[in-house]
Amino acid sequence: MKTILMVAEKPSLAQSIAKILSRGNMSSRKGLNGACSVHEYTGSFIGQSAHFKMTSVCGHVMTLDFIGKYNSWDKVDPAELFSKAPTEKKEANPKLTMVKFLQVEGRGCDCIVLWLDCDKEGENICFEVLDAVLPVMNKPRSTERTIYRAKFSSITDTDICNAMNHLGEPNRNEALSVDARQELDLRIGCAFTRFQTKYFQGKYGNLDSSLISFGPCQTPTLGFCVERHDKIQSFKPETYWVLQAKVNPEKESSLTLDWDRVRVFDREIAQMFLNITKIAKEAKVESVSKKEKVKQRPLALNTVEMLRVASAALGMGPQHAMQIAERLYTQGYISYPRTETTHYPENFDLKGCLRQQANNPYWAETVKALLSEGINRPRKGHDAGDHPPITPMRAATEAELGGDGWRLYEYITRHFIATVSADCKYLQTTISFSIGPERFTCIGKVVTSPGFTEIMPWHSIPLEESLPHCEKGDLFPIGEIKLLEKQTSPPDYLTEAELITLMEKHGIGTDASIPVHINNICQRNYVTVESGRRLKPTNLGIVLVHGYYKIDAELVLPTIRSAVEKQLNLIALGKANYHQVLEHTLDIFKRKFHYFVDSIAGMDELMEVSFSPLAATGKPLSRCGKCHRFMKYIQAKPSRLHCSHCDDTYSLPQNGTIKLYKELRCPLDDFELVLWSSGSRGKSYPLCPYCYNHPPFRDMKKGMGCNECTHPTCQHSLSMLGIGQCVECENGVLVLDSTSGPKWKMACNKCNVIVHFFENAHKVRVSPETCDLCDAALVDVDFNKAKSPLPGDETQHSGCIFCDPVFQDLVELKHAAMRHPMHRGGQGKRQGRGRGKGRRPGGRLNPKKPKDKMAALAAYFV
Repeated sequence: MKTILMVAEKPSLAQSIAKILSRGNMSSRKGLNGACSVHEYTGSFIGQSAHFKMTSVCGHVMTLDFIGKYNSWDKVDPAELFSKAPTEKKEANPKLTMVKFLQVEGRGCDCIVLWLDCDKEGENICFEVLDAVLPVMNKPRSTERTIYRAKFSSITDTDICNAMNHLGEPNRNEALSVDARQELDLRIGCAFTRFQTKYFQGKYGNLDSSLISFGPCQTPTLGFCVERHDKIQSFKPETYWVLQAKVNPEKESSLTLDWDRVRVFDREIAQMFLNITKIAKEAKVESVSKKEKVKQRPLALNTVEMLRVASAALGMGPQHAMQIAERLYTQGYISYPRTETTHYPENFDLKGCLRQQANNPYWAETVKALLSEGINRPRKGHDAGDHPPITPMRAATEAELGGDGWRLYEYITRHFIATVSADCKYLQTTISFSIGPERFTCIGKVVTSPGFTEIMPWHSIPLEESLPHCEKGDLFPIGEIKLLEKQTSPPDYLTEAELITLMEKHGIGTDASIPVHINNICQRNYVTVESGRRLKPTNLGIVLVHGYYKIDAELVLPTIRSAVEKQLNLIALGKANYHQVLEHTLDIFKRKFHYFVDSIAGMDELMEVSFSPLAATGKPLSRCGKCHRFMKYIQAKPSRLHCSHCDDTYSLPQNGTIKLYKELRCPLDDFELVLWSSGSRGKSYPLCPYCYNHPPFRDMKKGMGCNECTHPTCQHSLSMLGIGQCVECENGVLVLDSTSGPKWKMACNKCNVIVHFFENAHKVRVSPETCDLCDAALVDVDFNKAKSPLPGDETQHSGCIFCDPVFQDLVELKHAAMRHPMHRGGQGKRQGRGRGKGRRPGGRLNPKKPKDKMAALAAYFV
């Protein structure tokens, strides 16, 4: 019996597909990484009995990054990133150990079926999975095929079974186009971002952005927003005049007429027209025309239109809307939400999809009427050859989906029903009047057949005031005629919906990446989202774009990125060479980068008008170890310390508060220590500004505080305050927070674990002695006699917090209220605190693990 490994893109997707293919007769277990399950069942595969193992990844298995020193901003000239810097594929999320997990499940399998999302990114992940599992799978016999690709657009029984019966092969060219995009974005984005971030953050203190980033798609996206801002700023209103006439067809009613000239910009000429028309007492009907008109039903829904509507009508940001759509898809409620196609395939089961909606109280009547009277064939849209349009795949209720999930599902469903409904038909009546020599018109509309507007009432024809019955030559008395003075108004800031339209028109990004680029410019503080989801550029965003225009407009105009996207599409189609496109594009941007660096003074001139120099920003905080003068603490993002005398800037941990730490100094460089804290419910640790930026020991990395410093004798270091290995992450150490009393705590120096202990203790010290059972450091605790929880009225006790029964009720495990990128568990062997017996070079050790260690943890950390 053959063993078949099947891999989907997300755990929920794997479960749904396995449930359909096994008809619910499957067993499930957790994989070794804890995030992905494995569903097993027996069945038939290409006419043979087979054992199936269905599992998943969690998005991309691998990510592209520079190797070694090229990840350091300080050691490498950004210009080297264009060609000299080697890249490598690294695990996208090392904590998931996805490669190892796939190899464990793939070992001994005969075939693999790839159920990754059916777009270019999905094809790329196919080859990431294959790179991991092919070396451990059983070797095929000669020409025997072992790799299969399932193509599907929805999680329905029909679509999944059909995909299983028509397996193809993964598309190498589409995967290569994604590789090319990743490498271009990495090299170009990192080079420009590193240079301009270091240059401007080293000069200005109130940029209020932790990263001055550049992106080949992100920057043109910002460019559209700033272009609209510039139009608003440069707009000069003009005064114009409009002639407005009202006639009285009947005694109690009046009809407002529109002037055929629309408006004039000369006051004297407008007054002349008013004087001429005021002579007339009656308005004469010159013509009456009636015409039946049609408002077409919408094209089938694609991603860009869905995102536009979500932003404009539902008030959801594009990235949020995309996340909801993906959740609806993996739960089987809608078809695949990433598609450029607006045309249903000829064999698409429109009636089947419609029947699913026949019992929903919101649109049951409309659906039943369509099914009984016959559906209308949807309009012929654009077939991009990727996926069918976004369609509801099964019925749902508001209670099932809730909130935003229901609102998006409801729109998708109404849109689908509208595509198979009739067009809206209405009768338009136009009456033309003459008042003296001037012509006026009024138009009325009467709906004759509402068609699709019944299900999409927001598209319905607005109710017009009823027009009188009249014929050519009829005369109506003039009720009023006057001149209105008005002014032209500027355009408004771009809405997200308008920005999405511009990005699609100019080929910036893909249907999948457009939400990401918009989200990026918001997160970088380049634009703010105002009411009506309008995007207003900040000072920083405006100056950056103006600077790019001043130095090299192609860096911000959509033309060059649009041309690159076309080249990437040619790679996907097998019509362009991957290496040639990569080399040619990088060569262009390398030249642009060098010119940009040489011309940066042009952008700097704009920056100095809007932002304050570092020397004039911030407040004195701690002393520099070099000149012993006070350094200024700059609180605006990114928070940092600046010594104006030495002209040096020192980065600090973000997203917390910084204060002076008891005026204590680092024994290595004489810099005054500062204390970073994420709040009373979070964690805190001291750090030396110089060591934080220039690690003093080989095993330290940039961005480490005293709680990770391996100095053997410093009273603030890991060596002196480390207690034992973290109870949750792989290589974290629990370190005493010596500033936390009387609510004492220790915190992991890697993840967000916090251990509260010995509340109201007078003193808590880390002993040089270690526990015989687990090698953790013993803790000496002093209580005041009135508040001592120790037995027998004792006030002092020394013991291991993990193993000592006296400490059992005095220890409580919690998680920090705020997580920070610095506080994530890394990978590697577990390492104990940096002191005690068995100490290794650098002050680290591997603790002995007692047999009852897990039982001890379960008892104490409840």
